[in-house]
This record gives sequence, structure tokens and C-alpha cells, in this order.
Amino acid sequence: MTNLAYDLPSYSYDDYITWEDSWEIIDGVAYAMSPAPYPKHQRLAFKIAKELDDNLTDCNNCEVYISPIDWKIDDTTVVQPDVALFCEKTANQYFSKTPPLVVEVLSKATALKDVTTKFELYQKVGVKYYVIVEPESEVADIFRLESGKYQLVKKFTSQDSYDFELENSCKTKVDFANVFSYQAT
Repeated sequence: MTNLAYDLPSYSYDDYITWEDSWEIIDGVAYAMSPAPYPKHQRLAFKIAKELDDNLTDCNNCEVYISPIDWKIDDTTVVQPDVALFCEKTANQYFSKTPPLVVEVLSKATALKDVTTKFELYQKVGVKYYVIVEPESEVADIFRLESGKYQLVKKFTSQDSYDFELENSCKTKVDFANVFSYQAT
């Protein structure tokens, strides 16, 4: 059997900034960010961001952001994490320093990319904590970077909380009871 070679186009940040709609590029490969996420996805991303922000202490220049916000890793890689803690002031349209914490809430359209491509990317560029949230089962996998490789801390449910020790005395916390609780009105 003959292996087929594909000559895929490679894109850069200069291409990216001309596109309409929502995209990411990873190593020059374009990924569409549509359709829009389900409401549960957005609610979980918001609640995690709120928990991280409400519990953020002793973190100079660090702020929690929710998507869409660009993180330009290099000229051929621009991603939009669902939630990220960026510790830089920028006048650019994007952040360029590696955040110590990134959260991706899985959706049908992006789940495979989040658990493979982005997992490897965030590990490679040194994101200290990568949190992957599965909305249907209401489980959050927290990975901590140790010796250049992600190690699963634990699978967290509404019964758990976690203290993130970031840099120096900078820390934050997520109480997953607050994240996974839902009060219908």
C-alpha cells in the first residue's frame, strides 16, 4: 500500500489576522472554531474563570481571561484557550508569554484537538497547569507539568477543590462544587 502525501497549506499570524469568524492556527494548520459552543460549555468556562479570579492572590500582573482572546505562541501558532491566566501586560492584540494555567472545556467540535494537539502544545511550551473539563460527566482533569511532561493530578468532581500553586506566592483555587452546580430559574 502506498502512503499518500498531502501538501497542506501553511498559515501564519499575518494570514490569521485577515480572516473572519473564529480560527486558531497550530504549527501553520488552520482550525475553525465553529459552531459556537453549547450554553453549558460557556457556563462552565465562566464559572471556572470566576473561581480562578475570585481566589487569585499575590499574583502581580496576572489576570484571568476567557475566550476569545489570542495567545500568539509564535508566527505559526495562535490559540484561543477557553480560560487562561495571563501574567503580562500587553499593548498588542494578543498575549505572547506562556500562561501558567489554561482551561479547555470540551465541546463536540474541539474535543479531539483539546485532548491531543493542544495537550501536546501546552506541554511543549511549558503551561504549568492544564485543566480539561468534560461538561457531560462534569469531571475536570487537572494536569501538572513535571519534568517537561504532564502528570494527571486527579479527576475532579463537584466534591473536590484544588489549590493551584503558580509562581512565588501567586496562587488561586477552584471549588468544583461552585463550577458544576446549576440552579435552573
